[in-house]
Amino acid sequence: MVPHLITALTGPINELEQRMLESVPAIERWFRLEWMEHTPPFYTSVDVRNAGFKLAPVDTNLFPGGFNNLTQEMMPLAVQAAMAAIEKICPEAKNLLLIPERHTRNTFYLTNVARLMEIFTQAGLNVRLGTLDEAITEPMDITLPEGQVLTLEPLIRTRHRLGLKHFDPCTILLNNDLSAGIPEVLKGLHEQYLLPPLHAGWAVRRKSQHFAAYEEVAKKFAKLMGMDPWLINPMYAVCDEVDFQEGTGMECLQTQVDTLLGKVRRKYKEYGINEKPFVVVKADNGTYGMGIMTVRDAKEVVDLNRRTRNKMSVVKDGQAVSKVLIQEGVPTYEQMNDAVAEPVVYMIDRYVVGGFYRVHAERGVDENLNAPGSSFVPLAFAEPSHLPRPGVKPGASAPNRFYMYGVIGRLAMLAASYELEATDPDAETYT
Repeated sequence: MVPHLITALTGPINELEQRMLESVPAIERWFRLEWMEHTPPFYTSVDVRNAGFKLAPVDTNLFPGGFNNLTQEMMPLAVQAAMAAIEKICPEAKNLLLIPERHTRNTFYLTNVARLMEIFTQAGLNVRLGTLDEAITEPMDITLPEGQVLTLEPLIRTRHRLGLKHFDPCTILLNNDLSAGIPEVLKGLHEQYLLPPLHAGWAVRRKSQHFAAYEEVAKKFAKLMGMDPWLINPMYAVCDEVDFQEGTGMECLQTQVDTLLGKVRRKYKEYGINEKPFVVVKADNGTYGMGIMTVRDAKEVVDLNRRTRNKMSVVKDGQAVSKVLIQEGVPTYEQMNDAVAEPVVYMIDRYVVGGFYRVHAERGVDENLNAPGSSFVPLAFAEPSHLPRPGVKPGASAPNRFYMYGVIGRLAMLAASYELEATDPDAETYT
């Protein structure tokens, strides 16, 4: 069942879609060559915005939750991709230790954990759950709404290895984004594979580094396609030393917002786009849609009310915000049942395994949809039968649209690969 979409199919998107479908062999070969040089992150989800005139990623998550929002039809794809990923890293792997987030009461999140366990069990691994919550000293059972039981077990650390009682894993999979910092128990594990690596967590990672890498990838890809990289790349700027509570660093923020809005205006004029540009100011680290605001005029930055200052000053796990990313706002003109929607693409290893629409009835086309009240509708490309259909009129075939989302998702994943290589503290240095 393909979700019913109402998309503003004006201007270059049709052109872009056509160009991508005509270039499938060249695109796939390009990706193949890139993956010969770079290692994909273990798993990734990417939020994509389709403005009709522009299609771009706005967020890339290296510890994706939300696997529970993918349909049963995508399970074979996910299992196959998980097999490929494990085979590459540790072909003799038998045991996988999965370490989830600490919030053990969120049933939606825990259903995602159960789905991950299902994927890796079917990929041929014994999977058990270890918790970073030191208050849990005995195995603890949690029953999910559909009756599945998850058992959280306390971690046992020896000199160079991490495991559970009577369970010694070859591979440790983190589904915890380390917003609160890197726990001691995860440091110095040189005998086991820790996926993703510690420097992928929000204790170290920065969105500005990711979008710098994405800009590089977008330029390479745009050259291959003979097009303007702006059509797939959101422009951005950065402000360090911002304190929303104290009101310091606001001059930098105002200047950068004004400059970026000017750049977007010029692009809109170049393409004849009759829209009012906006930017999104977001914490340079962190997730869960926290620390984000939409700005349409630089003056708004000066007049922030107390509530907005409070919202912007901390992200997940109470971490203070001191550095912000100012990103070109990409409106989303996807709609489902009259509610604003954005596609989220899910990947394991270098393969797109599915996705869903994040839908929010109370939000506008220029707002962050990752907020309380959002719902999720599976994307049709979760079904393996939906391959792109070259030669079909642009916009006529939903799978063609999903092929484009998959390309943008993979470009963002490739950028994450560049980013992790550049920020790897253990990278070999050649002189």
